[in-house]
Amino acid sequence: MPDGTAPGGAHRPALTRCVSVDPGQFAGAYWGKAPLLSRAAELNGPDGFVDLLSPADADELLSRRGLRTPFLRVAKDGALVPAGRYTGGGGAGAEIDDQVLDEKILGLYADGATLVLQALHRTWPPLIAFAGELGAALRQPLQINAYLTPPGSQGFSTHYDTHDVFVLQVDGRKRWRIHPPVLEAPLERQAWGGRADEVSATAAGEPALDVVLAPGDALYLPRGWLHSAAAQDDSSLHLTVGIRALTRYALVEALLAEAAESPRLRASLPYGLDVSDPDQLSAELTETVAALRSWLETASPAAVAERLRRRSWPALRPAPLRPLAQAGLVAGLTPADHLMPRPGLHWRLEPADGQIRLRVFDRAVLFPAGCEPALRAFLDGAVTRVADLPGLDDDESRLVLARRLLREAVAVPAG
Repeated sequence: MPDGTAPGGAHRPALTRCVSVDPGQFAGAYWGKAPLLSRAAELNGPDGFVDLLSPADADELLSRRGLRTPFLRVAKDGALVPAGRYTGGGGAGAEIDDQVLDEKILGLYADGATLVLQALHRTWPPLIAFAGELGAALRQPLQINAYLTPPGSQGFSTHYDTHDVFVLQVDGRKRWRIHPPVLEAPLERQAWGGRADEVSATAAGEPALDVVLAPGDALYLPRGWLHSAAAQDDSSLHLTVGIRALTRYALVEALLAEAAESPRLRASLPYGLDVSDPDQLSAELTETVAALRSWLETASPAAVAERLRRRSWPALRPAPLRPLAQAGLVAGLTPADHLMPRPGLHWRLEPADGQIRLRVFDRAVLFPAGCEPALRAFLDGAVTRVADLPGLDDDESRLVLARRLLREAVAVPAG
């Protein structure tokens, strides 16, 4: 069931597979605020998450897919194992020496090491689809890793992440000890290693949550919450969905980048000023704050939004497409064919010197201005048949536009 379809044929939306409360309650009471434990009986029932990645799937990845670093990490006793201990050449015709060697992995895993399969949202089809749907629901960049831990072992010591996570227990049982943050809502640059003493001291206290996750259970943790996890009497496989937060600090960074347009803020500091002397710096700091405050009152939401678009859209890749099949469709396209916008594609149309510019996640594409009605109708989902594209003179013009949309990976076959 790689598409998240429950027994009986009902589709299970990705977010409702991760939380046991309705999306509105999750957004208001838990998102970025508090952990949420969701038991299997409230989520998926006995089937759990094995449709996304089973232990047999993990074995296939480790043995038959030519896996390379950094798509695998190995941890033992709270530290990463050097990649040279489990990688090498893959034999004739595959001599590249960073490939995962299954016999080395067997030895490390049998000796208590945790295996971390990374970026599965890019390599394993059921998780590619799941990540696409969940990312669209959250409108946030995300990543998916899998953790395979042998019986009684713990891969990493108590730490916190700088991104929110959904933990989805696939197989076995794992005990999680959760403590409140030592730093609320940390940014990516504020990793736990810089507060190791505070983390250790807090972890020694009573946990806010001490639970064992069984197959089908899920746990949501906001960034900053301390956690450690240990397999119980059997081996454990869980998925971690990491959601990279878009923060108000990102708005601050964009505003400061725009502030470079202010001549008052670009002005040089006085000749001979000792910037390490607080007394000398005081007056200049006051003037700078005043200049910044004045500039912020004129800040353009459109300019800030454009900076954030350039930062966020590349992290939100659209759904995969099939390059060979797509190229074949371009060559044989007819007016009767049906196309659709590439799922998960973010786009914006804007005027551009007598033309129309289509912005997508990684580039901008220019079209004649007369294509705007057809582009807008297609991208909004109002039209799928090539012959129905509005505002163009004839089917040949519609085919030219449709072929361009296919070549630019904006359109894909419908159905």
